[in-house]
Amino acid sequence: MEYWWLYPPIGAVVGFMAGLLGIGGGMVLVPILLFVFGSQSPQTGFPPEHLMHMALATAMATIPFTSAASVCAHHARGGVDWRIVTGMLPGLAFGAVLAALVAGKVPGRPLAIFFAAFILYAATSMFFDLTPAGKRTLPGRAGLAVVGSIVSFLASFVAAGAAFMTIPFMAWCNVPLKRAVGTAAGIGFPLGVAASVGYAIAGMRAGPMPDWSLGFIYLPALLLIVPPSVLVAPLGARVSQRMPVKHLRMVFALTLYGIALRMVISLW
Repeated sequence: MEYWWLYPPIGAVVGFMAGLLGIGGGMVLVPILLFVFGSQSPQTGFPPEHLMHMALATAMATIPFTSAASVCAHHARGGVDWRIVTGMLPGLAFGAVLAALVAGKVPGRPLAIFFAAFILYAATSMFFDLTPAGKRTLPGRAGLAVVGSIVSFLASFVAAGAAFMTIPFMAWCNVPLKRAVGTAAGIGFPLGVAASVGYAIAGMRAGPMPDWSLGFIYLPALLLIVPPSVLVAPLGARVSQRMPVKHLRMVFALTLYGIALRMVISLW
């Protein structure tokens, strides 16, 4: 039995979180998809050893759509620093494709442990506002490209749209938090496109996948999640721009803690 009816409401929740926190929805979506894919009957052809890869790939493939909707809403309010986005662009493409190809060769359980550990780190940084004081500024284009490649390589392993690293990085460089959230949404679009291509190629080399899959990307889930995500993402972005910065940071951190806890529980 396939739970296709679950995908639209999942998409609405993910879209709202993408707009609210600039996270592209992936960090919220991966644990949900991992549970849904794992609950499918064996006859549907979901390979147990690749459930995590499929969850990551499908979540990553939704990010360009939710990010596009979110970034339009943030841009309309002057909440996107395009200099940062274009500066990171070359590194984002390189790191995302490389990570997707490498991830296909990593066993699912270690990948899930890495996912949970990294989210806990990001949540703790945001919850306790562990941003060093000082008058730091953003690096130049070469520096941004290097940062983009590192961020996209790591983010592609957790389908996070890079916000869980780029937002703390931008805050560390004294970019205002609300502007950092909008800019993170802009970064998520090219990252999601590049990583999706990598996951599709890697999955084609990994053996049999369920029907209607493009490599590791499960197309029915993608097609049913994206429309409600795109419709709801601007609502999340509007709420984000109106929230006090402290409250926004706390919501971001608590969301990440919940995701990490769910992932840890799922490992046993």
